[in-house]
Amino acid sequence: MHDVAIMGSGPAGLTAAIYAARANLSTLVFTGDALGGQIATTYDVENYPGFEEITGPDLTARMQGQAERFGAEIVYDQIIEVDFGGPPFTLTGRAATYAARSVIVATGASPRLLGIPGEQELWGRGVSVCATCDGAFFKDQPVAVVGGGDSALQEGLFLTRFASEVTVIHRRDQLRAGPYLRDRAGAEPKINFIWDTVVAGVQGDQAVQSLRLRNVHTGEESDFPTEGLFIFIGHDPNTEIFKGKLEMDEDGYIISNRYMHTNVEGVFVAGEAQDHYFRQAITSAGEGCQAAMEAEKFIARLESRQPAAAAGAASG
Repeated sequence: MHDVAIMGSGPAGLTAAIYAARANLSTLVFTGDALGGQIATTYDVENYPGFEEITGPDLTARMQGQAERFGAEIVYDQIIEVDFGGPPFTLTGRAATYAARSVIVATGASPRLLGIPGEQELWGRGVSVCATCDGAFFKDQPVAVVGGGDSALQEGLFLTRFASEVTVIHRRDQLRAGPYLRDRAGAEPKINFIWDTVVAGVQGDQAVQSLRLRNVHTGEESDFPTEGLFIFIGHDPNTEIFKGKLEMDEDGYIISNRYMHTNVEGVFVAGEAQDHYFRQAITSAGEGCQAAMEAEKFIARLESRQPAAAAGAASG
């Protein structure tokens, strides 16, 4: 029996582990498929406070080391089933079954990818899903953006601060983004559009050099030179195992209140499992801090057998 079980080992999960373990709570952190989450796949991180320049893996290692220094235990296991009928709550992993008085869900989200040749091979070497993270690396270089929704245009407009030109590639002949963003993008001299086209492949030796494009109507293919490919076709929260157990919105994001409480008392959430708007390492870390502080209060109420405070309500 542990006090806190944290599902996920990105900035939200590891920050929650630091705060929970430092509060003398016995803390387990389940890594899932890979330690560190999305940030661990980012080579250079320049926008995390306190580090002018650090790699994603190094930032993850520092967070992990800090959590372990306070006594958190990193468990290399993937939780595949949960029972939230407690407390205590039961988590079933591929390797073992675990019990905890509280749970923090920090399973994050996964960006939708194109699934095309070269995408994985050149990941982090020109292929990205985060303009805020990687845009500064493309100063005075041409880049391409795939997508036609609000995120694609928001990120495309952000990229104009750095890139020499931004080409938006969309599979349809009109954008799905709202009128305001459409007007802004249309008026931006650095932004160009390629319509009715999909990216069929990413090409390059050590970094992205060109894209293989295919017209959706004619099937005609061509090579398009560019230094970067930014993919913004949506995210999917990693919340499948919580369906029917935690309240979610129509896109699968867990619903929480401002205190990171879910609809199940004693189960908290932080990071991109509930945040589809900011999606930054620093915001996820802050939510992990909040969730751990609330978990500590919940454990204290359990031990004193006092009724839960009104803040535990999941709405609002």
